[in-house]
Amino acid sequence: QVQLVESGGGSVQAGGSLRLSCSASGFTYGSYCMGWFRQAPGKEREGVATLGFSTDYADSVKGRFTISQDNAKNTLYLQMNSLKPEDTAMYYCAAVRRGPVCFTREYNYWGQGTQVTVSS
Repeated sequence: QVQLVESGGGSVQAGGSLRLSCSASGFTYGSYCMGWFRQAPGKEREGVATLGFSTDYADSVKGRFTISQDNAKNTLYLQMNSLKPEDTAMYYCAAVRRGPVCFTREYNYWGQGTQVTVSS
């Protein structure tokens, strides 16, 4: 049974940093695309960063966010620096069997989400 559990969200002021973690279980971690997505109130869910054969980022977070993983711990991370109020959203960890372009894949396993709130 695939399980993804996020942690690390919280409230910070603009310019601050947070690191999100996603603990994964129930599948062969290295054979999946892993990604971070976010959804703000009233907006559609959007891709933030994905990791597979390569890493990809949304233009809005390039240079500020870094996706990484610890294969030994089956854990995915998202280091978020220089946070802006527009980064405020529920952040979700997701997984799907690896394909050629992880950023555009249809993800079928999702965590419960962790809230990130950035105040100005």
